[in-house]
Amino acid sequence: MAEEAKTIDRRTLLKMMGAAGASATVISACGAPSSSGGEARLTQTSGLTGSEFGDTVDISTAGPGGNKNWRPGDALKFLPAERIPTSGEAADQFAGLSKQQLLGFYRTMQSTRIWESTMKDLFLAGDDGLYGYFHSYAGEEAIASGVMGALRDDDYIASTHRGHGHLIAKGGDLNKMSAEIFFKASGYNKGYGGSMHITDMSKGILGMNGIVGASYYMAAGAGLRAKVRGTDQVSIAFFGDGASASPYYFSAVRSAVNENIPVIFVLENNMQYMGVPVARHSPAKHLTDYTKGLNLPHHVVDGNDVTAVYKAASQAVARARAGQGPSVIEGLTYRWYDHQGFSGVREGEDGAMRLPYRTEEEVRGWISRDPITRYRTWLLDKALASEAEIDNVVAEVRQAVDAAVAFARQGSDPAAEAGVTHTYAESDAVRTQFFNRKGLVT
Repeated sequence: MAEEAKTIDRRTLLKMMGAAGASATVISACGAPSSSGGEARLTQTSGLTGSEFGDTVDISTAGPGGNKNWRPGDALKFLPAERIPTSGEAADQFAGLSKQQLLGFYRTMQSTRIWESTMKDLFLAGDDGLYGYFHSYAGEEAIASGVMGALRDDDYIASTHRGHGHLIAKGGDLNKMSAEIFFKASGYNKGYGGSMHITDMSKGILGMNGIVGASYYMAAGAGLRAKVRGTDQVSIAFFGDGASASPYYFSAVRSAVNENIPVIFVLENNMQYMGVPVARHSPAKHLTDYTKGLNLPHHVVDGNDVTAVYKAASQAVARARAGQGPSVIEGLTYRWYDHQGFSGVREGEDGAMRLPYRTEEEVRGWISRDPITRYRTWLLDKALASEAEIDNVVAEVRQAVDAAVAFARQGSDPAAEAGVTHTYAESDAVRTQFFNRKGLVT
């Protein structure tokens, strides 16, 4: 009788494979081991081919999904290293950029943070000019900045309801955005759109969107337009972890692959949905696992590391421009505030500390991995910019934000009759349905 088969755990198998001379690519495809049973914190990032991780967890194979036992505070397990790596492919590529470009990334990240922090304090102070929805992007700025840094001005982006950082990083106008938040006629949407619907076609910004998952088809459509016209423009579809559950996601990626469309799907995974852990809803470690079988590249990166995001975006953009079709990027990050608004926040305080679905320790842990602070430290460690140059950027941004708020306050309210203009059906019949010669029909 044959000897009874014996089973071995994955860690032992990987050691045996390494001893037998298996390549790093083969080993990493099986998943790099962790000496602490998967509890070690992430200290490096890589593409899906993996690399050497030692005692750390490979971000390509270990993710926050597939854990129905997730408890508030568990996001601490996925904290990145305190510092961005100063060596490696991502660091070397990024360090090769000009000082103007390097400070430009810092400027866009600080512009988003300072502008949102200013608006947060105005909301909390009860400013009469502010009302409505406000979805903060604080804590995720490295993704918008890293992706947009790989684009040209004529490329397209389709944003989300959490899109302030996208608009700013793509070169949007702070004055017009501020005026729209104050619902002024000088705003991007003439004061009728608010935070979730800002659009700037002159910058290739197809619009923020209150429809969860709408970015997939908007971006794919823009990419298809570029392909038909024979340009080498690319398009970006931003979406969040909750939107990955949309039925539009898989079908959009599948269709983009079928039609070889130059579109890149960028998932900003902050692990929280609106207030329920993604771990309890996703059976996969990473949400981008949903589309791995569609034969296109997937990049899983530290979303708080602008150099890692830029490297992945640069590869995906180059592939799309060369006519090789779509890619998917997932950035693991953390949202500092509640899904919408400022529950659990005090004026002048960073982060929402009093929410039931996460712990104060967790929030403070991720704030300690602030993507802006990490990038500043990286620039100084590599002597790519001086403290004076970096501080000067912050001072200039603060002036611009203050000027934008002043511009918004000085704006006029939209006229009542403007509510039926800028529509698909501008006609006398439409206008007279709501207005007569004396004004609004009541």
